[in-house]
Amino acid sequence: MNALPSLYISHGSPMTALHPGKVGERLAALASELPKPKAVVIATAHWLAHSPTVGGAAHPETIHDFYGFPRELFDIRYPAPGAPDVAAQVMGLLDRAGLVPTLDAAHGLDHGAWVPLRLLYPHADVPVVPLSIQPHLGPAHQYAVGQALAPLREQGVLVIGSGSITHNLHDFRAGYSEEREAPYVRPFISWIEQKMTDGDVSALLDYRRQAPFAERAHPTDEHFLPLYVALGAAGEAFTAQRIDAGIDLGFLAMDIYRFDTAKATVTAQ
Repeated sequence: MNALPSLYISHGSPMTALHPGKVGERLAALASELPKPKAVVIATAHWLAHSPTVGGAAHPETIHDFYGFPRELFDIRYPAPGAPDVAAQVMGLLDRAGLVPTLDAAHGLDHGAWVPLRLLYPHADVPVVPLSIQPHLGPAHQYAVGQALAPLREQGVLVIGSGSITHNLHDFRAGYSEEREAPYVRPFISWIEQKMTDGDVSALLDYRRQAPFAERAHPTDEHFLPLYVALGAAGEAFTAQRIDAGIDLGFLAMDIYRFDTAKATVTAQ
């Protein structure tokens, strides 16, 4: 089969699980366009570790890594199986790239993983391997992680980065809403889209210095870094499609990016 794309998904707040809105529509459409993957490897903004850590559980638990939300959120389970064989492949690829990975045989799926996967594959019938990120090592490191994982796409494995294209939780108190958007959101996401269209990886890696309002959009960048895993997995010759899924609460942009190897777009058979 042709290579699968890689994806970057803005998963929003945990409430996306109960009120999926536009992002739910977009992810359902994506799932219908693509062949069902053999497995998913998902780098999530909610699993931070000193080195790339790979989840190798055969039956990963659903982690409710939040508080103060409705009881029905805590009742949700996403019982997708793990994929220890794919986890071993991920370990090998990262090790050969000199990235010193660690295997965690018990780690489950945090909401950065199960919220978007539940919208893509609601029957929980695609095996999942979670992957940590390393915020202290920056964008170039996460890009290298994605590059190392690129061969998986030829084997029917879907590589996903899950975070948020803008993520400044201080703005919960700023009074933004659908009627009053934060002024930094659209300039920031427009800059990202332009650099993606241009294929300007060097500018994207230097986004904190070059992008408008970068520090407003991401006071800390753990939610942006999974984008580089997906971008790196697409290879040097890539096409990037921005999928607009709206702006939640006036400051959480819900952009999704689909990355394909140039001239290798996959559609369902």
